[in-house]
Amino acid sequence: MKTFLFAAAAMAMVGVAQAAEKPGLSVTIYNANLALVDDVRRIDIAKGRQRLELKDVSAAIRPETVTLTGEGLSIVEQNFDFDLLTPQKMMEKAVGQQVQIVRVNPGNGAQTTETATVLSANEGVILKIGDRIEVLRDDGVPTRVIFGGVPINLRASPTLSVTVDSARAGERLVDLSYLTTGLAWKADYVALFDEPAGRLDLQGWITLTNTSGTGFTDADTQLVAGDITADGEPQPRPYYAPRSGIRGVKTAGAEANTGPGKALGDAYIYSLPERTTIAQNQTKQVSFLDAKGVTAHKVYQWTSGGFVSQDEPSNASVAVDFSSGAAGGLGSGLPAGTIRVYQRDSTGEAKFVGENAIGHTPQGSELAVTIGYAFDVTVQPTLVSDQAIGNLRSRYAMTYLLKNAKTKAVTVELRQGGLWRQTKVIAESLTGRAIDAYTRGWSVKIPAGGQVTLSTQIETWW
Repeated sequence: MKTFLFAAAAMAMVGVAQAAEKPGLSVTIYNANLALVDDVRRIDIAKGRQRLELKDVSAAIRPETVTLTGEGLSIVEQNFDFDLLTPQKMMEKAVGQQVQIVRVNPGNGAQTTETATVLSANEGVILKIGDRIEVLRDDGVPTRVIFGGVPINLRASPTLSVTVDSARAGERLVDLSYLTTGLAWKADYVALFDEPAGRLDLQGWITLTNTSGTGFTDADTQLVAGDITADGEPQPRPYYAPRSGIRGVKTAGAEANTGPGKALGDAYIYSLPERTTIAQNQTKQVSFLDAKGVTAHKVYQWTSGGFVSQDEPSNASVAVDFSSGAAGGLGSGLPAGTIRVYQRDSTGEAKFVGENAIGHTPQGSELAVTIGYAFDVTVQPTLVSDQAIGNLRSRYAMTYLLKNAKTKAVTVELRQGGLWRQTKVIAESLTGRAIDAYTRGWSVKIPAGGQVTLSTQIETWW
């Protein structure tokens, strides 16, 4: 029942029509090794009860999720035949039956034919020919096996057999929908960052992988970004897990996404710009985003997950900061994936400078893609005091020594995590801001060849 309810919900999400308008194939691929296939076919159907054979369905179909609708049709029974026609399967189905063994003498070309009974086809074929038992070997002697016919339950391609009762005869459209495993997708991005101009060009690619056992030709393809449940098993989520690479999310305008990703409840759905063919055992890439001149700049970051001291300074990370909002020139949500950043060298040749993974990112988010670490910009935190105030409240006093060995001033975005509910800032030498409910941040400008000490006192309730 849970699986059926999930299938119904999935079809509602992508707007499966009650009545099909024209033949066509659409595939909606989720993150959890799951896809929804909606296949509209034109079929000539006789009046009365009959069996329809629907070929070229996924070999990894979940038969319990199948629905078939059509004008004047009622479903009586359905069967999924997934035993595919192969030499091994033919031998397995012939156990206990007779076949013809034809051998050719490689010396003189003479051909001999014998009748054999197949005794076993497990890890090799065992035959009974007359009074002798023989193993069918691949020993270089030209040999072939002749069968009397193809077993009724072997198919050249995965086939769904449906017994229907039709109120009338004639051609009509039928809509076949089902869930299948074996289809997956991921996103990858290539960013060309122009630091002096404060711009980047961002190209997005979707990589599709098909191991479902069946190809999907000329399919309208959609991708769902977000966590779902299947078979009633929810995916476990941590109490608090900030997404990598995202500085903060602007809530305004996030639902009204005007880019390739459209808000769909608590998930996002992305449509590929053109119909595509996803062949069996194929991995292919499709371009879905090409943005030029997105506003971007380089930032230095340093983050602590708790109130602790370090004996040695640690290097600040280097990140490329940009927004997925329309004001910055992108105006698109971004599916989870890896962003690879390139910069041009003095000769104008693009060089790879780093990469970072991002989570599913709605339009209007601020991203900081970490590409490396600055050896000449460091931060050393010191826990000055840790005072318990009551059972669930603590007061922390921290200092942070920030040093810059560069020949020009830099700004470090310093982040202190480990905050909890009802956090109160008692004092701070530089005005900070709440990044989220768990993190406070400061923008610290350090002069060339200089250093700055930031101090703060924070109370937090556990």
